[in-house]
Amino acid sequence: MTELAPDAGFGRKNPKLKSALLQHKPLSLAGLSERLFGLLFSGLVYPQIWEDPSVDMAAMQIRPGHRIVTIGSGGCNMLTYLSAGPAHIDVVDLNPHHIALNRLKLAAFRHLPSHKDIVRFLAEAGTRSNVQAFDLFLAPKLDAATRAYWSGRSLDGRRRIGVFGRNIYRTGLLGRFIAASHLLARLHGINPEEFVQARSMREQRQFFDDKLAPLFDRPVIRWITSRKSSLFGLGIPPQQFDELASLSAEKSLAAVLRHRLEKLTCHFPLRENYFAWQAFARRYPLPHEGELPAYLQAENHEAIRDHADRVEVHHASFTELLARKAASSVDRYVLLDAQDWMTDRQLNDLWTEITRTADRGAVVIFRTAAEASILPGRVSAALLDQWHYDAETSIKLGAADRSAIYGGFHVYRKKA
Repeated sequence: MTELAPDAGFGRKNPKLKSALLQHKPLSLAGLSERLFGLLFSGLVYPQIWEDPSVDMAAMQIRPGHRIVTIGSGGCNMLTYLSAGPAHIDVVDLNPHHIALNRLKLAAFRHLPSHKDIVRFLAEAGTRSNVQAFDLFLAPKLDAATRAYWSGRSLDGRRRIGVFGRNIYRTGLLGRFIAASHLLARLHGINPEEFVQARSMREQRQFFDDKLAPLFDRPVIRWITSRKSSLFGLGIPPQQFDELASLSAEKSLAAVLRHRLEKLTCHFPLRENYFAWQAFARRYPLPHEGELPAYLQAENHEAIRDHADRVEVHHASFTELLARKAASSVDRYVLLDAQDWMTDRQLNDLWTEITRTADRGAVVIFRTAAEASILPGRVSAALLDQWHYDAETSIKLGAADRSAIYGGFHVYRKKA
């Protein structure tokens, strides 16, 4: 979903927390919540990105020659963008696990022999030969740091690359959150995996109304969704939780989550929504079951493979990278939901660099937990006056986002 602000401890040690603990200085509940969130996000979070890249493509209208800067996360977005043949993509992330994942996915497109090998490596579960494919085709081609990461061992003693021989989409913070959600539903007598047996939109709606919606009236679930830490695995930090909870009189996310789960299950045909397959079956659909993400579809394979060398992956924040770029050197910006996490100062620093580096006709896209754009009243008018907010397109494409997690999708265009 997103990166943290540079000072939030994303993928780095948190000296403030360590110092406070060693000196026995009390932290506020809000401070502890933020520290816990940063600690949880120091590992792999998103094996798959949870923003719909097809919506991004419709908003950005990428053309050959465009230069793009995007947050990396699970990497599915930048691979999808490559299918349009941009001149260059800079990928930024502050999480070293996401850096390693993005570089591995790029190497897979560059060096695995065929499209079938790509699908086997990135989409199929229980394929032990993927580990051998890594050793034979990918490891010799990777940079030393990425090779060491995937060849190294996790806390359970197994090689990290082994997750591709099992099911990488059941790993990471989000994968564990989905597993916990399934367990909680089963304890209430509901098996979420049965949703993928639906054969029509009517059956999808019936499953939601009869089995999923009533769960949000259960006292234990309402209690859980009123706790900030319970939703960290969904990528909802304390700041976003407060914003979403303000929409409910009960200060709980139960109603908000119910509404967004309804969109995920009822607004798109199951065959066309791989996000629903990941949420309920915890895997991608098989060929007879539904469609794979755009970057894994055969018609896009050649373009992505041929353009993969146009991507550069940076362990840096968005603002840090832009500060090193020349004026008028970027055409498209993809911020995911990172701004929800930022202070006013960080937002203004970011948009100062975006405005300076934006070429004529530049487009910025981002998502927010709530429906409204967070920029008015927080980013200086002098900066925002140089951008046009495309409200009509934002609403239209926000409704088309199959991941259904976010409240708002936003498109800003540089004024002439």
